[in-house]
Amino acid sequence: MSTYITVQGDTWDMISFRVYGTSKYIGLLMENNYDLLDIFLFSAGIEINVPELPEEEENDIPDWRK
Repeated sequence: MSTYITVQGDTWDMISFRVYGTSKYIGLLMENNYDLLDIFLFSAGIEINVPELPEEEENDIPDWRK
């Protein structure tokens, strides 16, 4: 797990985009930073835990073929 240090004005979706290249992992960041969930707009210098991305499954393959 790595960390990200916020800059003034960061939001969860911005942090996700900066560290993962997409905002779709907001939930993953929030799950690993439970103590920060009440923050919507971050001030500078807050350390965010950044977990590794889970391996993605092929969504276009039917379950019976997996």
